[in-house]
Amino acid sequence: MSEWSFTLLVDQPLTPEQADVFDHCDAFADGSVSYTLGPENPEDYPHRPDPDKLRELSCDIEAPTLLDAVAQVARDIRLIPGLRAVGVRYGDTVTLAEAAQRCGPELFEPARRHGFPEPEASSGGTEFYSWREIAAWLTRAGHVVPEEPRDLLIADRALRLADALEGTDVPPGTLCSLGLPRIRCSGC
Repeated sequence: MSEWSFTLLVDQPLTPEQADVFDHCDAFADGSVSYTLGPENPEDYPHRPDPDKLRELSCDIEAPTLLDAVAQVARDIRLIPGLRAVGVRYGDTVTLAEAAQRCGPELFEPARRHGFPEPEASSGGTEFYSWREIAAWLTRAGHVVPEEPRDLLIADRALRLADALEGTDVPPGTLCSLGLPRIRCSGC
């Protein structure tokens, strides 16, 4: 199994009550998902946290695929009352292992040759690179590198659609006509 690193977007910043449930939830006990909790009275501070950053969960999940990893966290986050996943994204900063996941080891292993992008930072012996620079270098070397992995694109669009459909009454026939399969999920 691979470890997948991504950012899950949730519909709202965690409240202190939700953070307490999160902290005591067995699904998150391994520390593979983390959040940032804003202060109770942000107006009391000269530097307020970015509200968008408070809606992000940092995830490092072991799963067979990226899509499985996102689905696992999106399912588990519903254990927190009033919270749901609404999107997912990758950051630009990657380790070499994460870059290899994104483009496939068969492209990545021979790629570390002359002209390969230099690390942008390092911490504790780990070097961090820009994914955009690596993807551009691979493209110049003649490889086809998608901007976003297909699993990430599917997960993000599915979560955004589920969010748009939340609380609406769209007939199943309409969804089917739009090309959406009728799916029954026992966990929903």
